[in-house]
Amino acid sequence: MTKSVSLFNTLTRKKEEFLPLKAGHVGLYTCGPTVYHYAHIGNLRTYLFEDILVRTLKRAGFEVNHVMNITDVGHLVSDGDHGEDKMEEGARRTGKSIWEIADYYTKVFFSDLGKLNVLKPQIIPKATDHVKEMIELVQSLEERGFTYNTNDGVYFNTEKFPTYKNFAKIVVENLEEGKRVSMGEKKSATDFALWKFSPENEKRQMEWPSPWGKGFPGWHIECSAMAMKYLGQTFDIHCGGIDHIPVHHTNEIAQSEAATGKRFVNYWMHGEFLLEDSGKMSKSKGEFLTLSVLERDGFDPLDYRFLLLQAHYRSSLKFSYEALSAAKSGRETLVQKLREWKDEPDLNLSEIKATNIWVEKFEKAIFDDLNTAEALSILFSLVKDNTLLPKEKKAIALSFDDVLGIRLKEKITEQEAEIPENILSLVAKRDEARKAKDWAESDRLRIELQSLGFTVKDSPTGTKVSK
Repeated sequence: MTKSVSLFNTLTRKKEEFLPLKAGHVGLYTCGPTVYHYAHIGNLRTYLFEDILVRTLKRAGFEVNHVMNITDVGHLVSDGDHGEDKMEEGARRTGKSIWEIADYYTKVFFSDLGKLNVLKPQIIPKATDHVKEMIELVQSLEERGFTYNTNDGVYFNTEKFPTYKNFAKIVVENLEEGKRVSMGEKKSATDFALWKFSPENEKRQMEWPSPWGKGFPGWHIECSAMAMKYLGQTFDIHCGGIDHIPVHHTNEIAQSEAATGKRFVNYWMHGEFLLEDSGKMSKSKGEFLTLSVLERDGFDPLDYRFLLLQAHYRSSLKFSYEALSAAKSGRETLVQKLREWKDEPDLNLSEIKATNIWVEKFEKAIFDDLNTAEALSILFSLVKDNTLLPKEKKAIALSFDDVLGIRLKEKITEQEAEIPENILSLVAKRDEARKAKDWAESDRLRIELQSLGFTVKDSPTGTKVSK
């Protein structure tokens, strides 16, 4: 039997009890990466929220069929159907073929997800493997009178789909006049490309024959075709970042429902942005933060996961190294406390009389639209509960980690890394500087230790050093 879970549905703009199409089963589609570059930590926040969703649904007793696509063609630099394909741009930037960069950045992406302990989807379709399905979907729309052709492609006519504006609350009349002027042969500013023609006298690395001529699919048609192939014409949940609401997901709904005459998705969920000092984190700014940069700066990827868990997925979160350092400290404190109990016997939750109280608190939080911040707070309160035996607290905490995913069991049982003599010598010098209240020297040595891959933490029982 499954438990009740409430989720915020972008479609209705309110929290609703999740009711699947098939009892006990969830069809979930999440928009995957465009593999032309590294994923920055803002991108990764979306995949972390989706991971919590999967883990929560499993905790509630559902079987989850998770599909996430890989976009390796058709995503143009501009959402306005002009500009270069991001994959072509990536190939030019690196001096490699599109196929090479797609393979490379896909591997790096899944390596990052692994470091963040994100569960891998059951089905991971590539856009380039599903061009046939995309062409068939465009043909279906053409037969139903929803398309028209221009010099550069086949477009969806949004005026033929009266509810187009509803999902994103678009006011077409308020679109900037400049967009109208630059929209080429499009009949409306909201119309979008289903199939783009290859430019004349220009050889693209990725192009396919079609009923309309040689070309490549539009970005939006890709997700609709792959989602419906693996999950059916109507399925339960579709996720992405909030930037997908006004264009990508709105277009997915229009083309899918125009083709089938059925509702495309019952629950839409969107994660908020990760912000930096200059605003939304974006690859267009040139330099951007990746998980490997955080690792280089002395952080465990799970420190970043822990930071993200402290904010609700629908709340924007401002990134700073100060916040990440605080998250690192909080996670290490938690692990250190549980490490004191690592030799305690493993218990089944059914053996613990007080389990129900803590489980009810935790599940009430996490089943209420994935409230990870409250769930973390409950975990810390559990650890401080002196009415429970250490072995009981250990067992309950590890069960909570099935959802939180911060690898508590692995971290509390791993062997402490042996600290080299040169590092111990620097720690001793720092201790002397602290005793002499030479804070400048103390900070300098701390930074030097960090650059060597070690962190120090001052505690009442002395300085603790870890790799």
